[in-house]
Amino acid sequence: MAQLTQYVIAYGLPLIFGIVLLEQLGAPIPAIPVLIVAGALSMDGSLPAWRVLAVAVGASLIADSLWYVLGRFQGSRILRTLCKISLSPDSCVRQTESVFERWGMPSLLVAKFIPGFSTVAPPMAGATKAGFGQFLLYDGGGALLWAGAGVVGGMVFHRAIDRVLAFLASIGSAAFALLGAGLVLFIATKWWQRRRFYKVLRMSRISVQDLRRLMDEGESPLVLDVRTDKGRSLDPRRIQGAAVLDVYNLDAALRELPREREIILYCT
Repeated sequence: MAQLTQYVIAYGLPLIFGIVLLEQLGAPIPAIPVLIVAGALSMDGSLPAWRVLAVAVGASLIADSLWYVLGRFQGSRILRTLCKISLSPDSCVRQTESVFERWGMPSLLVAKFIPGFSTVAPPMAGATKAGFGQFLLYDGGGALLWAGAGVVGGMVFHRAIDRVLAFLASIGSAAFALLGAGLVLFIATKWWQRRRFYKVLRMSRISVQDLRRLMDEGESPLVLDVRTDKGRSLDPRRIQGAAVLDVYNLDAALRELPREREIILYCT
């Protein structure tokens, strides 16, 4: 156990920096467990908590600043790309736009606590042309709250975490196999959900050409633009004749829709 602890202490800060950086760049690597362990180790002074926080916040700001710049110059294109590779594509865009539309830049303070929102929020801030200084202020605050939660959690429960570390040390390489199997299982589950989502989407999707044909044949389908205000501002393209449907007042809007016409939704 002593050798394992010394190894973590010796390589702790570079390890924390790399894992936080990769997670904030979008890799499916959980950084919170590492921050919790680092918080537990800080109780004996071998890994100062302030250094752990500084490294974690710095790595987070580097990754988020890169996403901010990409969002500022690529706009909705980078958001669509991110959500295409997301493990939860069915809620990626809608969740991000809804949260950002309601709370604006202060949403960055809690972004890292919301699965799927953490990676997409920085490019969304860039796409809205928010000032870089304001972005750094809120994003840095959010990174500090997020990293602080992990470190403080490790400090509070350090005795229990010490027992977990001792157990992992006792089983040696099997610990890494166990953690790796858990990560693979998680990714496999999300991949299966993603495949199921796209299968349903393909069954209910209509192409631009098919929509044009319906219009030319005089069938007059009802086209509803169900994007949020933020989504329409980021991508101003419109379908001619499409009506805007307020998704936040959906129940009332549905009662007004005609039942005898084909209804086609245009979303993000």
